[in-house]
Amino acid sequence: MAEFSLALNEDQLQIQKWIHDFAENVVRPAAHEWDEREEFPFPIVEEAAKIGLYSFDFFAQASMGDPTGLTMPVALEELFWGDAGIGLAIFGSGLAAAGIAANGTPEQVMEWVPQCFGEPDDLKIGAFCVSEPDAGSDVSSLKTKAVYHEATDEWVLNGTKAWATNGGLAHLHVVTATVDPTLGSRGQATFLVPEGTPGISQGQKYKKHGIRASHTAEVVLDDCRIPGRMLLGGKEKLDEKLARARGGTKTGAKQPAMATFEATRPAVAAQAIGVARAAYEEALAYAKERVAFGKPIIMNQAIAFLLADMATEIDAARMLVWRAAWLAGNGGYTNAEGSMAKLKAGRVAVWVTERAIQIHGGYGYTREYPVERMHRDAKIFDIFEGTEQIQQLVISRAISGLRIE
Repeated sequence: MAEFSLALNEDQLQIQKWIHDFAENVVRPAAHEWDEREEFPFPIVEEAAKIGLYSFDFFAQASMGDPTGLTMPVALEELFWGDAGIGLAIFGSGLAAAGIAANGTPEQVMEWVPQCFGEPDDLKIGAFCVSEPDAGSDVSSLKTKAVYHEATDEWVLNGTKAWATNGGLAHLHVVTATVDPTLGSRGQATFLVPEGTPGISQGQKYKKHGIRASHTAEVVLDDCRIPGRMLLGGKEKLDEKLARARGGTKTGAKQPAMATFEATRPAVAAQAIGVARAAYEEALAYAKERVAFGKPIIMNQAIAFLLADMATEIDAARMLVWRAAWLAGNGGYTNAEGSMAKLKAGRVAVWVTERAIQIHGGYGYTREYPVERMHRDAKIFDIFEGTEQIQQLVISRAISGLRIE
C-alpha cells in the first residue's frame, strides 16, 4: 500500500509541467476554433500522440502503474485546464480502455487496450457504449441484447446506444449489453466490437451545449456478429455469474458499466477541477486589470471575497479527488469517496464558471472571452458518468447501509 501524501513526486511534477505546457501552447490556442466547428480535433489529438500523451504507454503508466493514484488526476486537471472539449477528445478513448481493464482478462487487456490508442502514425480511437435512449442513469434497464450462438461461437448484438463519446468514429467500441433480461444489471456483460465489424454504425450525432470538440453520437447495432472471444472476461466466467444470479445468490461481481464508472470517477472529477481552475484564473486576472470607479474591481470586497471562495472551493474539491484516487488503488472506497469527489467537483465547476462570467460582467457572456465556453463545458460534469443525483444516491446508500431508492 502506498503512503498517502499531498506532495507530488519528481515524476509527477514533470508530467504536470509537460502536460501544462502542451495545454497552454497547443490546446488553448485551438480551443475556440474546435468549439465553433463542433468536430473531433484530429490534428490536436495527433499532436498529443506525437509527444506520447495520447498513447497506451501513458495510460498504463498514469492509471495502472501508479501506486499513489495521483498521476492521472494531475494529468487530467492540467489538460482540461487547457480546454474540456479537446481534453475529452484526447482522453475519451481512456474510458473504453478503462472498460476493458475493469472487465477483461489480463490477456484481453494486453491485446485490446493498446488498440484504443494506436500509434502516432496510425491513430486509433476507442468508445465505451453504455447509455441508451431510454436508459441513462438506470443501467439496469438496458435493452441492447447479446445472444450467443453456440454452433458458430458468435455473439449477436442488437440495440441502440446513446451519448457515446467517440461513438461511430471509434476503431474499437466497448459495448455493455443484456444477456439475460430477467436478471436486470446482473444479467449484463461487456463486448468488444472491432473496426470493420458488419452491423455497427453511427446514428445521430448530438449537437451539444458544451464540450463541442468531443464527438458524441448514437451507435446502432443491427445483427452485429462478433466472435465469442470478444466477450470481456470470457464465457465461463459469465456463465458462472449468471448461474449464481439465477440461483438467488450474490455474484460478488460489480455490474460491468458500474465497475468502469467507479474506477473513472476521480478522473472525471479531476477534469472538472481543471475547468474550474481555468475559469478562476481568468476571473482573477480580469479582476486585477478591469478598472471601475477609479480602481481595479478586485479592490472591492464583493469581488475579492468571491474569488477567495472560488479558490477555496477548488482546493477543497481537489483534496476529495486526490483522496479518492489514492483509495481506488489502495484498498478501495469505504463511503463512496469516488462519488463524493465527482459530486463536489461537478458542483464546483458549474458554480465557479458561473461566477467567473459574473466577474467579467457583460463581456463574460460573449464568446470573446473563454469563460463563456468554460461555463458551457462545466455543466456536463453534473451529468455524465452518473448525474449529481446518482452520486447522491450512491453516497447515501454507502453511509446508511440501506437500499435507498
